[in-house]
Amino acid sequence: MPDRPRYYLTTAIAYPNNKPGLHTLYEVIGADVIARWHRMKGDETRFLTGTDEHSVNIAQRAQELGRDTRDFVDEMVKVFTDAEDALLIAPDRFIRTTDPDHQRASQEMVRRAYASGDVYLGTYEGWYCPAEGFKAPSDLYETPDGMRCPSHPTIELQWLTERNWFFRLSAYRDRLVAHFAAHPDWVEPEYRKNEMLAFLRAGLEDISISRETLHWGIPFPIAENGETAQREDGSWDPEAGVIYVWFDALINYITGAGFPDDPTAFAKWWPADLHVIGKDINRFHTIIWPAMLMSAGIDLPRKVWVHGFMTVRGEKMSKSRGNFFDPFDVIAAFGADGTRFVTLREFPFDQDADVSWDSFVRRYNADLANDFGNLVNRTVSMARRYLGDERPAPLPRTEGRLSWSWGKLPELYQAMIEDCMLHDALGLVFGNFVSEANQYVDQERPWEIAKAWKAGDEEAGERLRGVLGDLIEACRLIGLAGAPFMPSIAPRVLAQLGYAYPYAADGNGGPPLLRELEWGSHAGETGALGTAEPLFPRLESEAAAAEAPASGT
Repeated sequence: MPDRPRYYLTTAIAYPNNKPGLHTLYEVIGADVIARWHRMKGDETRFLTGTDEHSVNIAQRAQELGRDTRDFVDEMVKVFTDAEDALLIAPDRFIRTTDPDHQRASQEMVRRAYASGDVYLGTYEGWYCPAEGFKAPSDLYETPDGMRCPSHPTIELQWLTERNWFFRLSAYRDRLVAHFAAHPDWVEPEYRKNEMLAFLRAGLEDISISRETLHWGIPFPIAENGETAQREDGSWDPEAGVIYVWFDALINYITGAGFPDDPTAFAKWWPADLHVIGKDINRFHTIIWPAMLMSAGIDLPRKVWVHGFMTVRGEKMSKSRGNFFDPFDVIAAFGADGTRFVTLREFPFDQDADVSWDSFVRRYNADLANDFGNLVNRTVSMARRYLGDERPAPLPRTEGRLSWSWGKLPELYQAMIEDCMLHDALGLVFGNFVSEANQYVDQERPWEIAKAWKAGDEEAGERLRGVLGDLIEACRLIGLAGAPFMPSIAPRVLAQLGYAYPYAADGNGGPPLLRELEWGSHAGETGALGTAEPLFPRLESEAAAAEAPASGT
């Protein structure tokens, strides 16, 4: 059997300095959907997410608490992994920048940049954000209380001067411009690419890639004299400092692919097919990161997708502002599948957008409880009531209205998911097609057809089997199409319809999903219907609002 196509995608890695909000995990939910889609499609898929653990604020927070830094960060990482587990996130690796193989990868990248002549000693002077690092003046704004970092407006900045190692980013401007021109789709959406092209046109400055006063980090592998900073006993000279957190963090993507320890794995998985990141770190991923790879002689990722910010009343959600949703509160109200659905249906994956607790409740009730959940429930209930547990076959594709409507939908759905337009994909299936299936019920009125059949009209019996068969098939297809978004709902839908769910919990191991999404692909199989059970209990707005997290709207 020939090798399956492979697909490697990553998310940005998060600072585990505090518990994550839904706005932090939104990116990981979306990437998990894309990973599940590719697994179910039959691609050999590798999905990487994780935590960025060498930031100054983590070391400072541990010191404030009187904790050992590693013990503190281990505890905080568990908060992130618990939240991801609760949201049914299934990475193939959860990488930590404190992992030993990542230290080796980071030090090797420094050595390669040095060997290429792109690393040199210099002095850096400027504003320093304890939560993020040195910041260019253009990235800051002035307040009556002094300069502030937009990402951490409550943190007081420091003016620091340090002797550091620098990366010769300025040398890569022309090569980066050429790469953007040769690969016009490698940064999307397009307006995010244009922002970076404007940045490139303004010129690039070299960047600091080491810290000399911080000892929480990966040891910088080169001494001031250009020789190794590793001592004979295997320890590292603290005078060499540590690798700057941003340089270290970006390297996680190749660590997760096998660099440098496993050349065979690295040759298989790199370059990444997709980096999913937020707009605030676009420059790091589409200018600094590709320059680092060019310097090391490594291929660039194939695509970077840049999403926007989840906002509340126009303000970016953040823990410091206190206007964020605790993921466990959202899961308690909507369930894991419902949380994944409303988050990606309400929030577009290509721009900033406002969300609210009420908008989540309305979306959950409208799309899931009222429309899809009700469609499955009444389809199974009617079929069992009128036909016993017999599962009727759908009409041939050329004969039924729903089969015509389904038509090219899987092709469009695939394009939307693979183009990262996840909200559009959900709208296509759970907006358009579910609505059409419900209209079909109301127009065909199976209860009246059943009444005519009971009165002796044999043709009505055949018609009833066709109508209910098409509705069952529509529910099967919707459930399978929605599986990457709602992975634990899909098996329950298929069980009610009398079908086995052929995929593992992470989406691996089953038949190619696109084949399963063909109308009537199981029409020749006999089967018995399961018992109708509610999938999405309706939420009363008042009750749901009363249970809304205090940090919500």
